[in-house]
Amino acid sequence: MSSRLVLLGSKGGPAIRPGGPWPTSSLLEIGGRSIVIDCGLGVTRGVTDAGLPLKALDLIVITHLHSDHVLELGPLIHTAWTAGLAHPVRVFGPAGTHAYWRGFLQSMAFDIDIRIVDEGRPDLRALVEVVEYSEGEIFSQNGLTLSALRVDHPPVTDCFALRFDHAEGSVVFSADTAYFPPLADFARGADILVHEAMLAEGVDRLVARTGNGARLKEHLLASHTFAEQAGAIAAAAGVGRLVLHHLIPADDHEISEEHWIAATRKSWTGALTIAADGLVVKIADDSSV
Repeated sequence: MSSRLVLLGSKGGPAIRPGGPWPTSSLLEIGGRSIVIDCGLGVTRGVTDAGLPLKALDLIVITHLHSDHVLELGPLIHTAWTAGLAHPVRVFGPAGTHAYWRGFLQSMAFDIDIRIVDEGRPDLRALVEVVEYSEGEIFSQNGLTLSALRVDHPPVTDCFALRFDHAEGSVVFSADTAYFPPLADFARGADILVHEAMLAEGVDRLVARTGNGARLKEHLLASHTFAEQAGAIAAAAGVGRLVLHHLIPADDHEISEEHWIAATRKSWTGALTIAADGLVVKIADDSSV
């Protein structure tokens, strides 16, 4: 299996609209591992469409507990279980992930118990190990290392950028964050930096569609990174490719890929990818876009 990154869901925020993209999730296949990063709504269909059998689910990492990153964690694992999952799955998440998983199991107790008896399935509760993490190295096995860096995403304090290092390549995910210069050191020399991005010209229209007015706009401006700022982080880090992900807004018909490219090119001249649902990025591909 060649290493690759699949952008399963590309939009920032939990709302979905007719014909629009799904909230944030990614699939990283590297070092023989299949890793799901974040589990926004639609992740189960996205994983399936990417060609990964659900019963092969292996490792899941959650960057933070906003709903557009964790809402479908339980349903993904449960659906994989109904598709034949019979081996252990590890879930790495910030403080509070244990509580989420316990709550999901409680909500599905009737279904889980009856399927164990009626269909002969293993106990789902015994298959899943949840590990809550903080900063630093959190996983190292068979040449693959996963490290975390706390980023700036107020009011959420437990939000972490992730770095995956393997002989096949290095991939960094910014998670949700305001412009955060220390991220450049964390991402230093990575093959791919997957960074959230926001376009200023779309913020007012997004707020008008969604509601909450000035309060929502205040949150967006305080907690997210403009595309040109993401480009500055990529340039300072010297990464091989910048992938703009968790796009805000991602479903504005007045904003095209060219708008994202133009904003990012103010600070970044290297290889560039603008996320779209289902888009595949090769880890070792150094071609420019």
